[in-house]
Amino acid sequence: MAVGAGIIGTTIAYTLQRRGETVVLIDRNQPGRGASFGNMASIAVTEFMPASRPGVWKQMPKWLLDPEGPVRIRPAYMLRLVPWFLRFLAASRPSKLRELEAAGAALCGRVHEDLAALLSETGLQHMLSAEGCLSLYADEAEFRADCKHIKILERFGFRHQVLRGDAIRDLEPALANKIGKAVLFPDNRSISNPYKLVVALVEAFQALAGTVVRGDVVAFEQSETGISALRLKDGRRLEADRVVLAAGAYTAGLSAKLGEPIPLVTERGYSTQIMAPGISMRHSIIWPARAFMVTPTAGGIRVGGTVEMAGLDAPPDYRRAKVLVKRAKEALPDLTVDEASEWMGHRPALPDTVPVMGPSAKHRNVFYATGHGHLGLTYAATTGRLMADLITGAKPPIDMNPYRVDRF
Repeated sequence: MAVGAGIIGTTIAYTLQRRGETVVLIDRNQPGRGASFGNMASIAVTEFMPASRPGVWKQMPKWLLDPEGPVRIRPAYMLRLVPWFLRFLAASRPSKLRELEAAGAALCGRVHEDLAALLSETGLQHMLSAEGCLSLYADEAEFRADCKHIKILERFGFRHQVLRGDAIRDLEPALANKIGKAVLFPDNRSISNPYKLVVALVEAFQALAGTVVRGDVVAFEQSETGISALRLKDGRRLEADRVVLAAGAYTAGLSAKLGEPIPLVTERGYSTQIMAPGISMRHSIIWPARAFMVTPTAGGIRVGGTVEMAGLDAPPDYRRAKVLVKRAKEALPDLTVDEASEWMGHRPALPDTVPVMGPSAKHRNVFYATGHGHLGLTYAATTGRLMADLITGAKPPIDMNPYRVDRF
């Protein structure tokens, strides 16, 4: 039983089914309608750095005072975040940061190998772009502010190329002349439509005789051998010999029912899908100083970014999406915002940025795969491979200790 039909849960379910397991994939919504629906479509192998690094959290007081800043916490939610933030600060110690960087790099180093295998065996190779991502800088000061990021990438061997002046606009003519410097990350590719990728993987899973159930898990039944069944909100009971909890930001509520709380919160992300942008783009772009990203995907271009901490139930504040579009027009002055739709989704965020992947510490037949943050799409194929190894008793190709659920 795999709970969660986003990109993580679906990939795990497909991989297990392909290995000969019998899997039921269950979600409260239709597959792919959560974070997978409006994410930034990025295979971002260079973005594994912990959010808890001092260069980030030291700027948070300034950001929180700015209504258009890259991080926003709704006042009603602040007290509930205190325990999470204490763990976040604990993850900022230099020795801890090195551990977290290595754990993220170990996953990102496998991404393209695992993704290529997944797309090849499902006939979905065409969904991965051939182009990389450009990181933009208006001047040398902005570039220097991001140099620590680039040095970490060099330490782990991730490719990049520094560009200046006309070389930038040779790659993306729509970019403004005010962009004086850029870094090309050729391995940060993108997906042509992340929602359709999930749908296609579900279809591949079903073609292997996998079962999809729509329902809201509200309780678990236990026996001497572990979790024996799931109870759904509508009264149905589903028997299970093993359970994988991969429900994104909703996993915290499920793990709490099992007496195994995970410090998982939702980072609410916003995006705007523009179907008539008036420009064409080959690469995705990110401007670190302005905290937004633009990706050609889903038949148009998508603008997204920022973090809002407000919980699972608060209504969206689409002013966040409008701010991102305004900033995107600084980089893309000819951008037109026609035939546009706004979206908000929940990214599952852990205080140390590294996902939880592995067996429960309390229940012998329960496994977790959650907390992938903004790298759910990036890590999906690798997570599917690693979780399938753990569940079927195969030896994973990397050390899984950094991702254990009881590390906090």
